[in-house]
Amino acid sequence: MEKLEFDLVVLGAGPAGENGAAVAGMIGKRVALVEKRREVGGASAITGTLPSKTLRETALAFSALEARDLYGVDLSLRRQAGVRDLMYHEQHVKEHEQLRIRQRLARFGVQLFNGDGSFVDPHTIRVIPPDIFSPTPSDELLLHAEKILIATGSSPVRPPEFPFSHSRVWDSDNILQLERIPKTMAVIGAGAIGLEYACTFSALGVKVQVVDRRDVLLPFLDRGISQALLHAMQSRLGIAFLWNQSVTHCEAPPDAAVTLTLTSGEKLAVDAVLVAAGRQSNTERLNLAAAGLVAGKKGVLEVDADYRTKVPHILAAGDVIGFPGLAATSSEQARYAIACAFGRTDKKPIAPQLPTGIYTIPEVSMVGETEESLKEKKIDYVVGSATYDQNARGEIIGDHTGFLKLLFRKSDRKLIGVHVIGEHATELVHVGLVAMHMGADTEVFNSVCFNYPTLGDLYKVATYDALRKLLGPQDAAAHPLTTAHPPISAEPAP
Repeated sequence: MEKLEFDLVVLGAGPAGENGAAVAGMIGKRVALVEKRREVGGASAITGTLPSKTLRETALAFSALEARDLYGVDLSLRRQAGVRDLMYHEQHVKEHEQLRIRQRLARFGVQLFNGDGSFVDPHTIRVIPPDIFSPTPSDELLLHAEKILIATGSSPVRPPEFPFSHSRVWDSDNILQLERIPKTMAVIGAGAIGLEYACTFSALGVKVQVVDRRDVLLPFLDRGISQALLHAMQSRLGIAFLWNQSVTHCEAPPDAAVTLTLTSGEKLAVDAVLVAAGRQSNTERLNLAAAGLVAGKKGVLEVDADYRTKVPHILAAGDVIGFPGLAATSSEQARYAIACAFGRTDKKPIAPQLPTGIYTIPEVSMVGETEESLKEKKIDYVVGSATYDQNARGEIIGDHTGFLKLLFRKSDRKLIGVHVIGEHATELVHVGLVAMHMGADTEVFNSVCFNYPTLGDLYKVATYDALRKLLGPQDAAAHPLTTAHPPISAEPAP
């Protein structure tokens, strides 16, 4: 059995593993990266983030939803197409990302090992090559290192009442292997992943029903945004919601519709079922006991502010440590973890303002406080809002329902919450994210000049709206501010 020495061994080549390994290699450390899949990039690049967002863009193009709004014509997809027919661009995107990751790892001298990694002791990882069902010691490889980073990601939870071996019962990792676009689909779980796929398949002409045990759509969102998204999904896409319900039984005969029995006794017969019941950390095969570690609920590992586990030289980042479990945050967590582990001071902690982006139709994005959280904390605030139809770029792209909502603290006019619904919301939110990070107040957007026509100018309109409310009617009369589009002719606010 061969044994190799490294400064760092990384388990998992997803966003956290890739970035942790690259940072260590960049600062001159000997790095081994262990990945059980033959591809690198993790669920983010292989089964989740990139493929699903690529399918969303393809669905919008094929269904011509945007063209319908722009030109008043229906160019909907009319042929029987399979998911793979719609994923030509997805394959290109994945291949490009695979190449980018491999080139980056090679550039920084990271050695990639394909196989199943697990602990032998707190400093040693055993790697068993893939496709070996009865490995012998000669098949195994031992990697010994000063530091170890666990970044093995997560997998979908598979509730026992669903027969996932059936050809039409899917989870969020393998849904894109569907051979044909179904006519009807039930989505179990109204979380971000379930809703994104519900919107995408609905845009492709599928009749979608969403089943959720709650009665509010994405309760972490600002209530106004949540209600606007629900309305859009119902009225524009025709998605039906079955609230306060869960599935008690799933009957899936070989050549007939899948029938779901709900807690109310109602039965749903559909062509396909997507179960989006959350995710669990991939720690069960790591032999954590040999390292002196114990995973918590859903396999989550507990870490401190520097992403050290209870065994200080063993770090963890990404989905394995739980919330928020996003590709962007996973990458930053790993970068900071490795910088701290090797005594670097040039990498700062992750900013507390973390954006959330949900690729529904329309997109939704937010950062900071909601109206509900501010009321709960008894913080006085003022709302400034601006709609896409007040904005020339919004008219150009044909989005007449999107809007931007800003929350300012009354006491100092600081921006403390940003909420967007509409196309490009996940891009637009970043303007507010940076402003919040810099401690900006109303004066920043009052004085800054945005390109015209751009959606970014909505920040100026929304700030004017907030200032009108802050100044009161008397001062507003002296300093006329408008919530109509003001990019060229509006007078500056005081």
